[in-house]
Amino acid sequence: MDGDGRDGPVWVVAAGAGTVDLEVRVHVQPGGARSELVGRHGDRLKVRVAAPPEAGRATAAVLDLLAAVAGVPRRSVTLVAGATSRHKTVRLVAVPAAGAAALHAAGAPRPPGG
Repeated sequence: MDGDGRDGPVWVVAAGAGTVDLEVRVHVQPGGARSELVGRHGDRLKVRVAAPPEAGRATAAVLDLLAAVAGVPRRSVTLVAGATSRHKTVRLVAVPAAGAAALHAAGAPRPPGG
């Protein structure tokens, strides 16, 4: 945990009519072969991006990927913390149920040996 009492990488911060606002804690691995959600890394969602960690390109790639997975426009995704760090906190606004489920599934703990 990061000391805030939340033990998972994805949590709901507000709920609306058929959508939720989420905050996602990520661990970024820049310079990968492709951009993808990898699974958990401690209490964070591990995100591998193809972009290099230069001039904010990896951060932009993380925000683009999370928007695509959540099914929201890129303007609905903002960086809350961690602009120059591998550990980032991202807020997604008005995420439909399917997008929230996809993010939760990506950050779900894996069974031992699985």
